[in-house]
Amino acid sequence: MSFSKPNRSAATVTTTRIEPAPGSGICTTCLDGCEGPCEVGRSALKGREMIYPQPFGLITAGSEKDYPVDFSHFNIQGTCVGAIGIEADPDVATFPAVDCSTALGADSGIKMDFPVFTGALGSTEIGRVNWEDIATGAAISGVIVVAGENICGMDPQAESKNGKIVKSPEMERRIECFKRWYDGKGGVIVQANVEDTKLGVPEYVIEKLGVEIFELKWGQGAKDIGGEVKLPSLERALQLKERGYIVLPDPTNPTVQIAFKAGGISEFERHSRLGMVDEDSFHQSVQYLRNTGAKHVTLKTGAYRPVDLARAIKYSSDAKIDLLTIDGAGGGTGMSPWRMMNEWGIPTVQIECLAYQMCERLKKKGAYIPPIAIAGGLSLEDHIFKAIALGAPHVKAICLGRAMMTASMVGKTHGRLMAEKMESKGEDIEEGYLRLFAVGAQLKERFGKDFGKLPAGAIGMYSYIDRLRQGLQQLMAGARKFALRYIDRNDLVALTREAADVSGIAYVMESDQEEVDKILG
Repeated sequence: MSFSKPNRSAATVTTTRIEPAPGSGICTTCLDGCEGPCEVGRSALKGREMIYPQPFGLITAGSEKDYPVDFSHFNIQGTCVGAIGIEADPDVATFPAVDCSTALGADSGIKMDFPVFTGALGSTEIGRVNWEDIATGAAISGVIVVAGENICGMDPQAESKNGKIVKSPEMERRIECFKRWYDGKGGVIVQANVEDTKLGVPEYVIEKLGVEIFELKWGQGAKDIGGEVKLPSLERALQLKERGYIVLPDPTNPTVQIAFKAGGISEFERHSRLGMVDEDSFHQSVQYLRNTGAKHVTLKTGAYRPVDLARAIKYSSDAKIDLLTIDGAGGGTGMSPWRMMNEWGIPTVQIECLAYQMCERLKKKGAYIPPIAIAGGLSLEDHIFKAIALGAPHVKAICLGRAMMTASMVGKTHGRLMAEKMESKGEDIEEGYLRLFAVGAQLKERFGKDFGKLPAGAIGMYSYIDRLRQGLQQLMAGARKFALRYIDRNDLVALTREAADVSGIAYVMESDQEEVDKILG
């Protein structure tokens, strides 16, 4: 059987004429005269454009590979006995009493109302246009929002001196959007890649903008290369080439300029460089950020091979960083090469199980284990419970990349439609929001006259997190765990032998065997 669907996908807007061969994905009989709606055929016309999900810049895309083990291969164990973290009294141990708050940081100084945070919204167009909604949603929900790589470098209005950023209106806008609604929980993380570091972004955002949480980035689960965006003009391509980015085709080449003006080339691609991890330079970077003024330093790593995961965990332990986010294959972005997104890297379940094993080895030696977050294709409350349990007690939070964006974008879309409707009737948008959103009255009571200033996407994201909270509370109450810190690996059961072998979680037919034997004698 094939776990993949090569040569046709909604992500690349491609299909096949008839049922394809499972390995190649090419139609079993490829017909001379066919217009070629498949990925191979479209590539004959569009070339390298077909590497990426379409329409580029307007979508988020996630892997469609059907991995042999995922979180559905585990179930949550429930029990009818006792209550951990609260009095075992039916009138006290109710599911709304479950505490879903968490804390990150070596000093537990980053408080969060709920154990989730956004994926990184960097310099992509979809990240830029949705930032205010998502950052506001994070602020009012008491969770973290991540400002991704290349924001300053891609800012057309950015100013630099001696090759270093001294002003970026776009970055300033992003930080202000969050601060405007910040209520003491959560925070903003700013990431840096190779180009950001060269441009002096860490110094700028920490010293000038007051950013307290800074993240070093090794990569993400959707790809093992740097980020890419499309550039519609020659002027923009030349500007980013001058700032040190890889721009393809080379906009300084006279032949390329002629081709662009003639219409043969319609756009340019901007790519980031590959980071090169080195233990000494990693520790120097962490210390430099702390000396610069960062209160918390974090690391984001991708679905690289196990030895790189070991490096990330060991270096993070030695440096006593405040959060290590491990991103497994199976997630998505708005810009990763489509086949890479499906065929590269270690899937989320497997990479989390490897991380657990490595953390336990270091723990036995008395080493510091940083708070860990798991990312990669997660979206609902059962995913949150299972990911925390599978890596317990080390996993403290979950990154919900595409899911957060989906909730925000849907809220934004319906908010726009409602605003148009209310405007046509001459009615107040606040009344429309109260009709549209289930959490509207709750937020109206909380924010009063400022309720109408909330972006609709932020309300949609808050509503989604509110749903996740109640769903997680119900699952935790069923397991009789009334705070996140009490969730452990014994709260899961493996439904297949393969899942049990990968994870070390008990197979369903062998779970609780010792206790069963004691009861039955």
